Amino acid sequence: MRLENKRRWVTSDNRTWSQVTQDYFDTFAHDMGRPLRRILGKEREVRALVSETGGAPVKVVTELLNEIEQQAPNFRLMIENVRVLVDLEDADARPAIEPVDVAAIVRNVADRYVPIARERGIELVWWCEPAEFGLVYGDGSALDHVITNLVDNATKYAEEHVEIRLERNGSQFTVSVWDDGTGISESHLPHLFDRGWTPELSARSEKQSSGLGLFIAATLARRCGGELSVDSTSHGNGTGTEDSHTAFLLSLPLDNRANA
Repeated sequence: MRLENKRRWVTSDNRTWSQVTQDYFDTFAHDMGRPLRRILGKEREVRALVSETGGAPVKVVTELLNEIEQQAPNFRLMIENVRVLVDLEDADARPAIEPVDVAAIVRNVADRYVPIARERGIELVWWCEPAEFGLVYGDGSALDHVITNLVDNATKYAEEHVEIRLERNGSQFTVSVWDDGTGISESHLPHLFDRGWTPELSARSEKQSSGLGLFIAATLARRCGGELSVDSTSHGNGTGTEDSHTAFLLSLPLDNRANA
């Protein structure tokens, strides 16, 4: 391995250090995904067995099964976040442009999180305008990952409602993820997309998350020629009724082939 331009390591077969790391992590992610799929398979088998016996399951068994079902998407997202983070270290990487069915991606992400939201007592809905949205040219994998991070975040902090909207806007399309949670403090908003930042840092308390999800989402959006912004209120509306919310807005070009 040799040092190129004093910054980028290159292997004897001309792969950069980021590419080598990515190859190793792809293997790792595959190997981690296999036992996760088996665990989820056993979870479904136990639920089916309980249903077939006709008896009421012991409460603790139901709680354990629900916990497995809820934590699986978090585990998948954690693995995927690390994989994408490795990819983002490669300054030469470019979006993989292809025809993308954006509505299908949004629907699939929503379908993955509806059971989780329901278990937490949250209603999760999505809609798109126009109804027949059609195809765009962009990076479908990156889009799926950004939306997944935003919806995952919303279901953690919502009180009762999460709404996902897909809309056309001139030469762009937008995906907004809105929740009725307690909102984000105004002093925290400038740091929301910083790498590794979480609200616990300002309070000098133990971090509850890695602080990578929103950083990765914003970085992917920029790499794909778009932008990720946030609007949030964390106070009442002055009439005694709570009006707190958080809305993330992802804007991307309908045709990103020029940035390929």
